Amino acid sequence: MEFTCLHNKFNFSPLPRPSLPFCKNPNPTIFPRKRNNLFLASASDIVVASSRKELGSKKDDEFGDLKSWMHKNGLPPCKVVLDERTSHDKKHSPIHYVSASEDLQAGDVAFSVPNSLVVTLERVLGNETVAELLTTNKLSELACLALYLMYEKKQGKKSVWYPYIRELDRQRGRGQLAVESPLLWSEDELAYLTGSPTKAEVLERAEGIKREYNELDTVWFMAGSLFQQYPYDIPTEAFPFEIFKQAFVAVQSCVVHLQKVALARRFALVPLGPPLLAYRSNCKAMLSAVGGAVELVVDRPYKAGEPIAVWCGPQPNSKLLINYGFVDDDNAYDRLVVEAALNTEDPQYQDKRLVVQRNGKLSVQVFHVYAGKEKEAVSDMLPYLRLGYVSDPSEMQSVLSSQGPVCPMSPCMERAVLDQLADYFNRRLAGYLTTLNEDESLLSDPNLNPRRRVATQLVRQQLN
Repeated sequence: MEFTCLHNKFNFSPLPRPSLPFCKNPNPTIFPRKRNNLFLASASDIVVASSRKELGSKKDDEFGDLKSWMHKNGLPPCKVVLDERTSHDKKHSPIHYVSASEDLQAGDVAFSVPNSLVVTLERVLGNETVAELLTTNKLSELACLALYLMYEKKQGKKSVWYPYIRELDRQRGRGQLAVESPLLWSEDELAYLTGSPTKAEVLERAEGIKREYNELDTVWFMAGSLFQQYPYDIPTEAFPFEIFKQAFVAVQSCVVHLQKVALARRFALVPLGPPLLAYRSNCKAMLSAVGGAVELVVDRPYKAGEPIAVWCGPQPNSKLLINYGFVDDDNAYDRLVVEAALNTEDPQYQDKRLVVQRNGKLSVQVFHVYAGKEKEAVSDMLPYLRLGYVSDPSEMQSVLSSQGPVCPMSPCMERAVLDQLADYFNRRLAGYLTTLNEDESLLSDPNLNPRRRVATQLVRQQLN
């Protein structure tokens, strides 16, 4: 039987250390794989701070630092300080991060930011306007928040959010690895991801941002009363696309998804939140809406000076890189995604669709393969793949009358199914630029470009 009797479409998300028999061999001879100023930042926007300072201990201008400003505007006493680490790029300011100001125990409240210091769409646009905007499916919460902060930035020191915007400028959308999202990488830098499906995800996300930019004027006209305070042009005339993309990515890197709140409050920008907090996939602490504030309760003990982390949600490493500019080597949510589809031109397509639906699958089915559970995932895929090779009507009737995903299969056909699956993975592996050994060699270089480093971490996790 022709392999085309089952049409397969495979897309890969990261999977650490797959152990399938057709996975990448460490021997490189076997599987060869052959301008970014974030958030409208300019040199004058960047505040270079002294090393390891407590928030509020030194004023760099009439507003003071971020935490001093927050305390003046309602932030109660908290148990954090702002530390910094050197950026990989010496032209950029050091990276700020939140650390414990004293020893903390699991269950301690690290800080509680009042709603008056939290930016949400409820605060910016109001519930009715937000609901109307979001039901158009043309603009996301992130686009609206980015637009609001861009206009506020134009206000300069007159803006009530000036100290917070200044901190976002300083961070330049960088995560705790001091790397920006690949949405802001050059074409040459995106080539580091060649062979990885993450590259296509980046390009698709960039196209989505462009579509949202083209709809920005909708916000202007729907929320005209809000923007009357800004003596500027409509959005697409006031801000070029590249500036909007930088702002969008900066907001993306720090927005918090609050649970059990109204629609207009679910996405929030929280001073002292990300990117000042580190993200970890194995952390359980989350920023939560409690009463009239957003608070962080730590999930583990911390020594004074240790960086405080929060959970980033069940995201694979491809999403962590695109959203926050980092890859987590211990990410239990990292996975390989395999998408398979029944051939719609198969004369028995309708019968096969009934069989897969009866067994909880779809005519276009996505399979997730997690580290350490590769055999279980392949066992789940095989009945689906075997079904595509059934061609005899009597055999199809036998399948229809049986209970469970049972397909009569000769040893020859079973071999064909396995070979098809192995061939696909081998072809995907051949699309990468480097071998596993070359990836390891690159990562051992302490002077490796940080964007190249995080990209190499990602492809190594996908293939290790």
